[in-house]
Amino acid sequence: MTEPAKDGDARHASKMAKKKMARDKIMATKEGNKGLIIVNTGSGKGKSSAAFGMIMRCIAHDMQCAVVQFIKGAWSTGERTLIETKFPEICSFYAMGEGFTWETQDKARDIAAASAAWNKAKDLIRDENNKMVLLDEINIALRYDYISTDEVVEFLVSEKPPMTHVVLTGRNAHDSLVEIADLVTEMTLIKHPFRSGIKGQVGVEF
Repeated sequence: MTEPAKDGDARHASKMAKKKMARDKIMATKEGNKGLIIVNTGSGKGKSSAAFGMIMRCIAHDMQCAVVQFIKGAWSTGERTLIETKFPEICSFYAMGEGFTWETQDKARDIAAASAAWNKAKDLIRDENNKMVLLDEINIALRYDYISTDEVVEFLVSEKPPMTHVVLTGRNAHDSLVEIADLVTEMTLIKHPFRSGIKGQVGVEF
């Protein structure tokens, strides 16, 4: 190895050692565990996909968890098939939506479906055996006032068990929901194949 290469390696090692020291100092200030309120929102793809990734992690760690789908209940999706066929004993799955509002074209029916999904969600969150509860596309139901945002926020603040994670997905997350959340991620749309005339692909979209 040439001298310049050795010098470069030494500088890199020194830089990484300093970075590790700073990182270790930061980590030493973090302690304790907490059940998080997690919001995945934004116009970009990946909100539900990221949330189901966390559900898969819970399953891998033998953590009881649950999913309530507020919109996609009428659809057959890969994640639903996988969980219902392979992991029903550790992850409860409730697909309670009937599709988007422009598909049902019946506001009263949409409100009834969303209300039923929210009631189920509250029962699942109250059950401390569930370490994570995913409320998939609930932000859409909130945006259309199918369920009360104030009620959802109040419930999460006052009734969510301290060690339970709750994940809420869907674009246009309400400001009051963002305010109480511990972790908020906004997916930004840069390109999407739908705009080029390509329909949703199996394994990518569902």
